Amino acid sequence: MLSDTTEVGRAARPSPSMVDHFDRLPDSLLLLVLNRLGDVKALGRCSAVSKRFSSLVPLVESVVVRVDCVISGDDDDPAASVAAPASSSSVTTAASSAGSKPRGVVAHLFKLLLSSIILRPIQVIQQLIGLKRVILAEVSHHSPGEVLRCFTELRRLRIELPAGELGVDRGALLKWKAEFGSSLESCVILGATSFRRCDDSEAEESDSADSERDPNYGTDDQGSIPESFYTNGGLKLRVVWTITSLIAASARHYLLQQIVAEHPTLESLVLTDVDGQGMLCMGKEQLTEFRRSPIAPSTSSANRTQVPALNMKLWYAPRLRLASGYVMEGATLVAIRPIDWPIKKETTEAFIASAFDEPFGEAARAMVKRRTYLLEMNPF
Repeated sequence: MLSDTTEVGRAARPSPSMVDHFDRLPDSLLLLVLNRLGDVKALGRCSAVSKRFSSLVPLVESVVVRVDCVISGDDDDPAASVAAPASSSSVTTAASSAGSKPRGVVAHLFKLLLSSIILRPIQVIQQLIGLKRVILAEVSHHSPGEVLRCFTELRRLRIELPAGELGVDRGALLKWKAEFGSSLESCVILGATSFRRCDDSEAEESDSADSERDPNYGTDDQGSIPESFYTNGGLKLRVVWTITSLIAASARHYLLQQIVAEHPTLESLVLTDVDGQGMLCMGKEQLTEFRRSPIAPSTSSANRTQVPALNMKLWYAPRLRLASGYVMEGATLVAIRPIDWPIKKETTEAFIASAFDEPFGEAARAMVKRRTYLLEMNPF
């Protein structure tokens, strides 16, 4: 009888291959893993694995939403203009999407400004900020706000759009980074008519040609803007870059109202695009202000935040060669603050230095060593 009892006990004991080792891990450790995972689509798949995972996924604090589709703007419902992510059915109902990523709306505005801003500046700006924008490019059933509603402890959120809004010529460069509270706090714009890698022999030949054309090349006077900048459309192009970047930033900011309001635990929010063209950032204090103070919609457009009166610092280099081997033609850097915010050298340089990844950060740091030009812009 004793032998029979022993055999029964051995039979009831599960074999090592049948043990689910995840069940032995504490919830806190699983949450660390899920937070490292981050991607909302992958989290959705995890939530379908088991009841335990389904109960843990809503507690994740760090989420990345990669948008792959576009919903056209609706003046009456700003939330409807927010992009829709590729979501998993366990987070929300699965959404199919198809098609390519058009970049055409702001590109059209870009051409409109280039052709008309000198002749009809007021009318063109009114057209620019009055047109309804298409934020994204494919079809889906759910906005990021809807997908994120299941996350109750969200602290860090990154949303990636499928493309930048601003169309630029092939080979040209345009990047911006903006910080917002309830309104614009700062913005840095880096642009160039050409950005390319240059080998050493090409660089030496180009430097020799530049020194022959310009007797001041290589001296401290390099920061001066040549007269041709004002007559060949250079200034007009920089005005276009600045205005369209600010409009793109303020439109992104306006569309975040629902997400920020529904997630009081949120401490960090980044809204960027896969092209790396533009980045909107909000920290803990800025998000608190955003919830507490209602934003001011633009008086000329129903789907973006009002851009306040601005002070701007501008740096220009006809040609900038970087130690990393890149060359920028017509390089321009613009640092922007609201007119009632003092532009302090220390804070401005710190923000510029951290605004862009390399090699663009190297370019920004080199630009601020050049001559500075001060400008102002009225609210719009």
